[in-house]
Amino acid sequence: MKAERFLIPTYFSVLVYLFGCAGIQVSGDVQAGRNALHAGRPGDAAGYFFRAANVDPAYKIPYRVPVGVFTYLGRAYYETGRDEDAHKALEKALSLDNDDSLAHLYLGLTLLRTGNRERGRKQIEGGLKGIHDTLEYLAADNVHGIFWDPARTIRSDIENTLARRPDDSELAVAGSRIGSAFEEEIDKARQDEARSRGGGADSGGN
Repeated sequence: MKAERFLIPTYFSVLVYLFGCAGIQVSGDVQAGRNALHAGRPGDAAGYFFRAANVDPAYKIPYRVPVGVFTYLGRAYYETGRDEDAHKALEKALSLDNDDSLAHLYLGLTLLRTGNRERGRKQIEGGLKGIHDTLEYLAADNVHGIFWDPARTIRSDIENTLARRPDDSELAVAGSRIGSAFEEEIDKARQDEARSRGGGADSGGN
């Protein structure tokens, strides 16, 4: 009986350790995948995101814009031309979080490229509006807002794109450009805030 009492805490400690290791692996893989996307290596990024999604399908980056791992996986597949895989990953992302504007945007880009014009444009435009609303909300914060799209570059790009009603190819180019800029803004804002406090890039809570 005494042996059992000692073993139960041990098993619990082992489980906590294993879950902790898995969490570190997922976080590391997602960040490595994001770095690969920013460097223009979507094929490498897809490998990292695929591994992370298998371990924790619900994982989101722990910043002010919590993008999910399946959104990143779908984008990586889209940028490598794997449209069927991109479609599946992005539908999965939206089943987990239907408010994920980047997932709507990249699903729309995928649908548009595969011939589903009406739904594709609707998803792209909805994704762009969602990104615009998110930036408006973040920029209105009295403390952290100054770090988000400070020159309104992304928001102005979205406003101009939606106002001129571009054709499909122009909309796809604009959507890809804005999606990349918004995703990179997540890191820029976090790093700028950290520097303003005299800390390193990883010390911010964005």
